[in-house]
Amino acid sequence: MKLKHNHSTKNHNFQRLIWKTSFLLVFALTSLNFGFAQTSNSLPNEIENVNSEKARVTGLKYLSVHVLELEKTLKLYREILGFKMADAEVLHGPGLEGMLVMKLKADDLTIGLSLTAPEFIDTIGPIGNTNHNHFMLKVNDIGPIGDKLKKEGYELENENYARDKYTFFVGPNGEIIGLSGWD
Repeated sequence: MKLKHNHSTKNHNFQRLIWKTSFLLVFALTSLNFGFAQTSNSLPNEIENVNSEKARVTGLKYLSVHVLELEKTLKLYREILGFKMADAEVLHGPGLEGMLVMKLKADDLTIGLSLTAPEFIDTIGPIGNTNHNHFMLKVNDIGPIGDKLKKEGYELENENYARDKYTFFVGPNGEIIGLSGWD
């Protein structure tokens, strides 16, 4: 089954650019095995500084790919790359109605493939909505990281990130990044 849609070439190219940028960033981070750390020459004299130095990315939670061609996508991820279907559900709610989300797993990596309902194919939901290509990073303490992002001027999709243990934001290259404190 091939889905037909009326995306403009510019929009399609922009989506491809975001996906490629996100994929390259994730690849680079995993290649480095997250072996980077920030160090400080000054001694932390406030509890906030101590906590924020310990708050860091601990791994990749998942990748989410917005599906434009279902048959080709499933063939690539399942038949060629060896992912197994772990779960699938149809979402309901504003901007999500009828969206099919398929979760595929390969060892400890989960990829979410989201397919927008045909009647909503030309809509884009808010940042972090599953109809965007994005990746979710695992963090050990989201509060200090979210606070640092806000201080640097990043707009967080979920202002209750410390309580809810997740949020999304747009990186400097247009990449959509999620942070999750969930196990």
